[in-house]
Amino acid sequence: MNNQYFNRDLSWLSFNGRVLAEAGNGRVPLVERIKFLSIFSSNLDEFYRVRMPEVLSFKKKNKSGGDDDDIASNARRVIAAQQEYFGKVLSGEILPQLREKNVHIVYNETMPEVILASLEEYFFSAVAAFLQKINLSGNKPDFFSENNQLYQVVILEGEKGKEEVSIIPVPSDNLSRFFSVRINAVQYIVFLEDIICRFLPAIFPGAKIKGVFNIKITRDADLDLEDEFSGDLAEKIETKIAKRDQGSATRFLYEPGIPLRILQWLVATLQLTKANVVEGGKYHNLKDFAGIPNNDPALLYASWPAIKSRFPINDCLFQSVIEKDRIIHTPYESYNTILRFFNEAAIDPEVEEIFVTLYRIASDSKIANALITAARNGKKVTVFVELKARFDEANNIRWGKKMKAAGIRIIYSIPNLKVHAKVALVKRRQQGHLAYLGLLSTGNMNESTARFYTDHILLTTHHGLLEELELLFIFLSQKRKPVNNDEILFKHLLVAQFNLQTSFFSLIDNEIKNARQGLPAAITIKLNNLEEKKMISKLYEASEAGVNIQLIVRSICCLKPGPPGSSDHIKLTRIVDKYLEHGRVFIFNNNNHELFFLGSADWMNRNIYSRIEVCFPVYDESIQSELKQIIDIQLADNVQAVQISELLENIPVKNEKEPVRSQEKIYQLLGSGVRHE
Repeated sequence: MNNQYFNRDLSWLSFNGRVLAEAGNGRVPLVERIKFLSIFSSNLDEFYRVRMPEVLSFKKKNKSGGDDDDIASNARRVIAAQQEYFGKVLSGEILPQLREKNVHIVYNETMPEVILASLEEYFFSAVAAFLQKINLSGNKPDFFSENNQLYQVVILEGEKGKEEVSIIPVPSDNLSRFFSVRINAVQYIVFLEDIICRFLPAIFPGAKIKGVFNIKITRDADLDLEDEFSGDLAEKIETKIAKRDQGSATRFLYEPGIPLRILQWLVATLQLTKANVVEGGKYHNLKDFAGIPNNDPALLYASWPAIKSRFPINDCLFQSVIEKDRIIHTPYESYNTILRFFNEAAIDPEVEEIFVTLYRIASDSKIANALITAARNGKKVTVFVELKARFDEANNIRWGKKMKAAGIRIIYSIPNLKVHAKVALVKRRQQGHLAYLGLLSTGNMNESTARFYTDHILLTTHHGLLEELELLFIFLSQKRKPVNNDEILFKHLLVAQFNLQTSFFSLIDNEIKNARQGLPAAITIKLNNLEEKKMISKLYEASEAGVNIQLIVRSICCLKPGPPGSSDHIKLTRIVDKYLEHGRVFIFNNNNHELFFLGSADWMNRNIYSRIEVCFPVYDESIQSELKQIIDIQLADNVQAVQISELLENIPVKNEKEPVRSQEKIYQLLGSGVRHE
């Protein structure tokens, strides 16, 4: 590991370890602890699909003998330790405690007699309809193991004692992963694969079954898109999506106890020789724990109903925004205000044009439907749809086609760039002239994720800022990557590919100058990820100059605290709790005349060099004060916050004062005296 920087992948695994720690946190309700296991499992699957191929590729290319050559082996070591802890927490803590609450998850144990009749009825009435058995031992089988599909390997004794191997795909796409039945006040929850295993004699009548083992294969998720100007990009991506799950295998996960001869034969037969062969537990795809069938309020987090709008709307949201800038903090506050922004634009006869960027569209998007209504009502609607949003490509293409059919001008991806900005602009006729209303967000225009992602959404009529936003939309309509002679001068907005990095450098340099002159100097930044080395080096430089730097970084953080001199004045915090911390906030002291920015951009290579991002100033003093209160609460968190050590450890913040759980306290702050939904 480089002495100045953490490796991004090991840092990410450290974050996933922090997620796993919440599963082991006795203060967290039991079903929520299971859901943290689900998040950990889902994250790890994505790591093997997205990052492990890169790690292995780098290892092959890097022959220098440096520390980075060991990233793959270090990653495996960390993952192995985390999975061991996963099993310990689940089997040793959560499952026994649930049984005390009359919730019996049947996990790697003999099936209770009391539920056998219910299982038999369910198997023959529902499960059997979706079962397929595939013989791998005959002539070359026509079989391809799909990405993250659960399979049961069934070892049979064939003629003359010769072993035969069949595979049964577990139909968890067609049926719930879990079967639930309540008998004598006890809720029994059974895995689908255990039900199949119980009734294998009905699937293989008369056969001698020697063993049954669960496996799954994870495949590379890279679409390998060719960024080019010619041709229909949507069609190209649709073609690639259809082949995504046929990518090269990156992990072969198998149940302990499978005979070595069978394991080696499967690796050869399924062409998995280049995959990481990993022994897991009996059960795979435990991301499905997210759908555990138990909604007992006593086993869940306390409900925090969304706060209704704290500002007067009366008959017109737009009029309220014209009077004063407004901000919404989701999910603490209701997303209905944002839906109303688009709905008013759709039906207001004075609205003439609407522009919006969509990165991850909700599957049943109310926003997209409002835009369709706006177009049908005769308004000019322009929507930039990013087709290269990983794992959301198909949904974005579907909505893009639907909106285009309704008369919306659809602009698709720019070659070699992703448009990650989260912005909207409305032009509205008012007293004979066009007034601009803008929506600028740290998160996607997505009402589904808004229920559990913490974000900040600014509604403003600041004319200078929104004129620049219009210039950005004009540029996006050209569908090209910026070049050096693009002379779009942004004075308010910070836009990646134009002025974002240089503007942040200038803001940091100003703090360095003030510190060297003995003036107040401080930087407070909240990000999802901090990776880009030039930005990190600039923070090191500021720390060396005496600038007080406070960082809240949820996930990847390559800045390394601890080296004497370079990071003496840097405090690095990570918060994991009920909601996913997602908002990006930037506060620069500026000699006690603080400057506030929000935005879509993390400080990663991809955000700065390969995306169109928008960060935006907050000028309203009351909103600045509110943001400062929220960030100060998070910096004071001593319940859910940890500090990242120079060894990549998550060190709990010492709780020497009154307990501060920041998400709970922020909810209380925003909800004081306000109605809830």
